[in-house]
Amino acid sequence: MSGKAETYARVTKEILSVLEGERNDIARMATISCLLHEAFEDRIWTGFYIVDPEKPKELVVGPYQGTLGCLRIPFGKGVCGTAAAELVTQVVEDVHDFPGHIACDSRSVSEIVVPVRNDKGALIAVLDIDSDKPAMFDATDKDALEHLVEQIFVVTA
Repeated sequence: MSGKAETYARVTKEILSVLEGERNDIARMATISCLLHEAFEDRIWTGFYIVDPEKPKELVVGPYQGTLGCLRIPFGKGVCGTAAAELVTQVVEDVHDFPGHIACDSRSVSEIVVPVRNDKGALIAVLDIDSDKPAMFDATDKDALEHLVEQIFVVTA
């Protein structure tokens, strides 16, 4: 197991332990953002954009750690909006090469965005993590983060 995989295993165990019995999505998202952000170096933003119930094709900033985030992102725009529209995890080595990238923080270089669904399969949010270094995210991140959000928002919902 790589160092990154070991860190994910440790922080996932910690997150599951802290969230045991917690049903409030905002509390879950805040805890996940905090613990994931603290577990890894070279991350400038870790958090959630939540599907706005009043504007169901728009994401609104939710719990996060790091620098200022965009307040709203339409589905289909930027990395987060693309993940929301396509319901597919986006792993981007260099956001400047991503068509329609939204620069919430000009220091952002690489990014991973994971769609978050509830137990009924409906999109409720996206988990967004940014780094100021290129190519910081890979299949290890994708697999670990997809598994984490599934355990929290689908299996335990």
